[in-house]
Amino acid sequence: MIEQYISLAEQLKKIQTEANNEILAAQDLDSLESMRVKYLGRNGLLPQLMKKIGSLPEEEKPTVGKLTNECKGLIEEVWQEKCSQLKLDAAQRKEKIDLTLPACPFFIGRKHPITLIMEDAYKIFAGLGFGIVEGPEIESDYYNFEALNFPKEHPARDMHDSFYISEDVLLRTHTSPVQVRIMEKTQPPIRIIAPGKVYRRDADVTHSPMFHQIEGLLVDTSSSFSELKGILTAFVHQMFDPMTSLRFRPSFFPFTEPSAEIDISCVMCRGAGCRVCSNTGWLEILGAGMVDPEVFKAVGYDPEVFKGFAFGMGMERIAMLKYGIGDIRLFYENDLRFLTQF
Repeated sequence: MIEQYISLAEQLKKIQTEANNEILAAQDLDSLESMRVKYLGRNGLLPQLMKKIGSLPEEEKPTVGKLTNECKGLIEEVWQEKCSQLKLDAAQRKEKIDLTLPACPFFIGRKHPITLIMEDAYKIFAGLGFGIVEGPEIESDYYNFEALNFPKEHPARDMHDSFYISEDVLLRTHTSPVQVRIMEKTQPPIRIIAPGKVYRRDADVTHSPMFHQIEGLLVDTSSSFSELKGILTAFVHQMFDPMTSLRFRPSFFPFTEPSAEIDISCVMCRGAGCRVCSNTGWLEILGAGMVDPEVFKAVGYDPEVFKGFAFGMGMERIAMLKYGIGDIRLFYENDLRFLTQF
């Protein structure tokens, strides 16, 4: 053990000498920092040597430990002095600022158009009495499909070409799972919207594999389809303008019955017919319907007592219509020429 003590002491002396020489020879702050990491960093030479102290006899540990701390202190002192010297030298060499030169231009950041649309929607629905809730973007197959009346092998699952992480885990295809989670933990009345990112295997000028949705849910003992129509009409009139007409077309969604797709009069031609609306005068913006009793059963609600309705909309779609944008990909290309228009 005496030999090991002598060996450790010699190694400490050697490390201190080499560290002093290399630190004093450093020409810039980057090199100096690399010296600190080499000798004093978590995996540096000195900490590695300190780990060997544990193998010494108990009576020798204090002496070697003291030598180690002294070595560390001396290296830190030399390093600090060299650091101060290099900073002083750099400050003396730095050119004086010419205050007469024109300042560099800078740009004020602006909110993304999707953020603007989402915030507008929050304000509208808050005014209609809806609260905001959020949930996980990585979901189980149960919450994303089964609890919403999408049984295994149901053909409606093809409507949501999904990104699966494992057999039972996927990136959510809509924010409806948030509604299920809320209903499991809360008794009616419920009046919420669930905003967030969703993911589907779809990409072209009007579709993106990641996009934003807002889905709404209202549950009580007396809700009706006419109340749903009134809320969506109020939303459309505030998001676009009071002259915008709505049309409800029968449709199918596994989690609502009856279901409807909602069109608005074309914001480009005011219903006269144009290229954007394929000369129909109408544009689809969202889907809605009365909550299917099977969904209520899945969360423990009595469908004979409670009634409710749900709706969902893609916010990129709303933004494209409101701002007259023809290609959804513009939202994600980070082109300042596009983004600064908002």
